[in-house]
Amino acid sequence: MAPTRELCMQIEEVAKKFANACKLKTLAIYGGVPKGDQAEALKNGIEILIACPGRLLDLIYSKQTNLKKVTYLVLDEADRMLDMGFERDIKKIIEHVRNIDR
Repeated sequence: MAPTRELCMQIEEVAKKFANACKLKTLAIYGGVPKGDQAEALKNGIEILIACPGRLLDLIYSKQTNLKKVTYLVLDEADRMLDMGFERDIKKIIEHVRNIDR
């Protein structure tokens, strides 16, 4: 998870280089583009999701996705996300991740 669309796009660009070699699918979801296209890509299945908190919550609440199969949740620039007021969103997202010895 990353705080801005620009950072999500940068992360996806780097992740794709490694993911392609392992035949893994990546997807970046963020605001400013149609949700429908992102939701459709999620339905096709992915292994690595890069997301901004707001758009991720939009897709969770609209039941376009869930986080039941999440193995790792990484917060890139967590301090910046907290400074930007994302604490509540981060907590809500963590609540949707499957419970493994929290």
